[in-house]
Amino acid sequence: MKGSSVVDAGATLFQPDSLLPAQSFTALKQRSQACGERRLMAAILEDAIDCFQKYLWAKDNRSRNLRQEAESWFFSDDDSWPFSFINVCEALDLEPGFLRRGLTTWKERQLTRHVDVVSSAGVSPMLATSRNIDALEMSAFRTRSEC
Repeated sequence: MKGSSVVDAGATLFQPDSLLPAQSFTALKQRSQACGERRLMAAILEDAIDCFQKYLWAKDNRSRNLRQEAESWFFSDDDSWPFSFINVCEALDLEPGFLRRGLTTWKERQLTRHVDVVSSAGVSPMLATSRNIDALEMSAFRTRSEC
């Protein structure tokens, strides 16, 4: 008697739920849209980080504007539009403050590195370009590695 109740319980446990085809496709459609939206938000965040980092030393207006727009977007608390930094972070389960601190720390390190390299080479900070900085860093690296 006990064995048949276990079989009955197992049979009801593994029975498929009744689901209409329209319900199935609606759930599937919602999941794929959410996945696409999340991918778009991740791409937006990745592009903003790329612009922020790549164009830190930009000389041309277009590149400089891209960096400034990205930086403004990161530090804006406006959540009134779907692709604001706050909403993108929320959708991607990221902490906005953590990302902001990381970006700020990265920028400060780059600025410090820039000033250190320029001052150690005796080059005026006004005349230093990213190309000059790269050349100065390589010569400093060669000098250190030769010791």
